[in-house]
Amino acid sequence: MGVSVVRAGVVPGRRTFLYGVLGVLATAAVCGGIVAAFGIYLVFIGLFAGAVVGIALLMALFGRDVVVLTEQTIARRTPLHETCIPWDRVVAGRFTLDEQARWSLALDLQGGDEPHGELVLLSIPPVVRPIANAYDHRKREQVAQIRTMLRHKRIPVTVLPQIANALHEHWKLAPAAN
Repeated sequence: MGVSVVRAGVVPGRRTFLYGVLGVLATAAVCGGIVAAFGIYLVFIGLFAGAVVGIALLMALFGRDVVVLTEQTIARRTPLHETCIPWDRVVAGRFTLDEQARWSLALDLQGGDEPHGELVLLSIPPVVRPIANAYDHRKREQVAQIRTMLRHKRIPVTVLPQIANALHEHWKLAPAAN
């Protein structure tokens, strides 16, 4: 088969904002604690320690907020909750433009409590050039892994022609064959 576990997912704007606020609060709390305990002369050490804690917290929050596609199920995880979605709820997939003119790869689901009956797996800026950096390479690999998993699960995927052409031309991904 090739791919047994695929990590994907898009963190919504509200949760991104919340995670950012929590990171800043953690930084301020650690810095304030160090300054309160040891004096104002250690403010820079407090800022450094606070930044380390804040960044670690952000990495933990964003690392946990993910969608994991496995052979058995689709797991949607947040830092405090995990929901498993069986593959038989997936009706189709689509790779289209979203509201922000980004390319969005989403699954259409039947039943459940997902907004609009969809689960967004990926949202990337339009591909207009060959792979130029690590971000492009990672996103290309994610698209390829998700497509492989959906093909293996026999989920029909609709891809807009301009997206299919750009993926083929710039990232050398063959057009979807369903």
